[in-house]
Amino acid sequence: MRERKNINRGYRKLKVWQKSMELSVLVYKYTGNFEKNDYRFISQMRSAAASVYGNIAEGYCRRSLKEYLNFLNIALGSLGELGSYLVECIKTSRITKDIYEELDKLHYETENLLIGLIKSLEKKLNKGEWEQI
Repeated sequence: MRERKNINRGYRKLKVWQKSMELSVLVYKYTGNFEKNDYRFISQMRSAAASVYGNIAEGYCRRSLKEYLNFLNIALGSLGELGSYLVECIKTSRITKDIYEELDKLHYETENLLIGLIKSLEKKLNKGEWEQI
């Protein structure tokens, strides 16, 4: 087996990436119980959830702090989109109150982690404390 060198997978160590992946897995699991005629809504929910961890990873792997922040803000937008879908799910009885609370708690935790990361990186940007890779 060939040894892999210089692969940047540090984003996997980020708690926000881990939580967003966990959230996406739960969204995938629970939307599997939706009516089959909800296929478009299911696709939108799953896509929004996957967009969060995907944009965190893509931004992390960029060589520019400004690009990283841009992708993190896109991830935050996708998280907001997902949050709106979760509210619709509970209001239309697609999910139970217990499932909603589980998803909402994880969504809230992910959102706070993401906002914290954005604020931290914005401070580094403003102080010029970022080393390009």
